[in-house]
Parts: sequence; structure tokens; C-alpha cells
Amino acid sequence: MESLQLVDLIARTGSFTAAAKALHRVPSAVSYAVRVIEEELGVVLFTRQHRRVVPTEAGQHFVIEARGILNKMEEVRRETRRVANGWQPSLSIALDNVVSGQRVNALMADFYRHFDNVELIVRIEVFNGVWEALATGRADIAIGATTAVPVGGEFAFRDMGLIDWAFLVSSHHPLATAQEPLGPDLLATFPSICLEDTSREIPQRDTWLLPNQRRLVVPDWQRAINCFVEGLGIGYMPVHLARPFIESGQLVEKTICNPKAPSPCCIAWHGQKTPPVLLWVLDYLGDGEKLHAEWIA
Repeated sequence: MESLQLVDLIARTGSFTAAAKALHRVPSAVSYAVRVIEEELGVVLFTRQHRRVVPTEAGQHFVIEARGILNKMEEVRRETRRVANGWQPSLSIALDNVVSGQRVNALMADFYRHFDNVELIVRIEVFNGVWEALATGRADIAIGATTAVPVGGEFAFRDMGLIDWAFLVSSHHPLATAQEPLGPDLLATFPSICLEDTSREIPQRDTWLLPNQRRLVVPDWQRAINCFVEGLGIGYMPVHLARPFIESGQLVEKTICNPKAPSPCCIAWHGQKTPPVLLWVLDYLGDGEKLHAEWIA
């Protein structure tokens, strides 16, 4: 580090004498130190002129690289001090695909307005993929986690209320005018539209599926909506996401035998580790009533 700083100082001052003065050394000591560095590298870093020293082409390259290393080391020092005070360089949020997209956008904008030295990493997960992201450390906090499963570790929770489900068919689907409640034998003849659980280690869940029923698996609710509207399958969807399409007449809500129960929903985070940036997010998200109203109502 001292060698890098010395070469950088000489390049900036253009003089062994000036550099020596800044370091409270004699010029001969600075000249000797440079000579040692040049011998170690096997190159000449400076051309000695009458009253100045000028970096050679190799010296210019060395100075540029040295300054990059010095800047990086200073950044490491700053980050280390921040970490010692509870700061972390990034925050990772796992969002279940069930939550409001508009609210996600607002969270990201407000986060970056508040923090100028922390990166926000947002991952969209589905079902048990949310819990796996927490359990494996890919996420610091999960928003919209449903139907908790034991994944190990100690997590803190904040209730978001219940997610209500609507059983849907397209307005031109054969079941749109069928007598209710719809029984399993009839329902099983049509594909069930299911979201793909993003979990790879924890057992996956299906949105809704009857025995021996064919699935139509999609990555997110937007693709699911398209499939519902096109009449490609049937199944359940969160009421707050389905409502506009029911009101527009594109989708029809039906009553079936053994309907799907509402799903408990929550935010979850590592309870043993709450750095300031996570505390800010928790305060920003608010209590259970606010969470339900803004994210899944």
C-alpha cells in the first residue's frame, strides 16, 4: 500500500522533492524507494528530467492501476466501518407474485430516495420459493409469504391478513353457464391453471389441483390471467388480482364443491438479524392492517 501511495504522490507532484516534503522525508529516501519498486517490477516507472520526474508509459499504467486499488481500499475501509455500526451493502427482498405490482414500484423508488449507499435486490418468487429464499439466505425479508412451512432457522413474522381466492373460468368457457356448485368429476376434465412454485429444495405447492387432473403451469399471475381469459384452463386466483377481469366480464367466478380456503399471508424476516436498513423497511411497510390494504386487498 505504501508503495502504491508513494508512486501516486510522485505522479501527482511531478517531483521527488515535493513528494518527500509531503511525506516529511528527504528526497534521497524517496528516490531510493522508487528505485526499489522499479527493481521489483523490472521496469522504469519515471523518467528523471532536470527538475521533474515524468511517468513512463509503464509508469502511467502503474499509476492508473494503483489509484484504482487505493480507491477500492478506501471504499473497503468505509464499508467495514459501516458494517461495524450495523450497515450492510445490500438488502434482498423476496416478493411472492401475489402482491401488488404498483406497491413494489413505490417501495423501490422510496428506498432509493432514502438510501444512497445500499443496493436493493428484489426477487419474485412463488409459493414455497419465498420460504426457500429466506431459509437459504437469498433474501433478508419476504413479502407476501403464504402457508408457512418448516424450513429451519428462526424467523419473525408480521401478519398481512388473509388472501381470498376466486374460482374462475373464461366467459366463453363451457363451465361459464354450468349449474353450481361444480363437482370434482366435471372439473377434472379441464386443465388446472397453476403457477410454478419457484422452490427447488422445499416441496413445491400447486395453486389448486384435483387427482388425475392435467395442469397448465405458468410462471406468474399475468400469464395465468391470459390463460384464463383465453379459456385454456380453470382454477383459482387471488380475488384482488382477478377482480378487474370479473368486473369487465372477461372472467366468471364460479362456486365449486370443497372450495379453497383463504390463505394466511405475512411478511417474514430473520429475527436474529435486523440491521438498520431492514428496520427502515419494516417501519415503511407498517402494521398488518396497512400491509393488507396496500399489498393484497
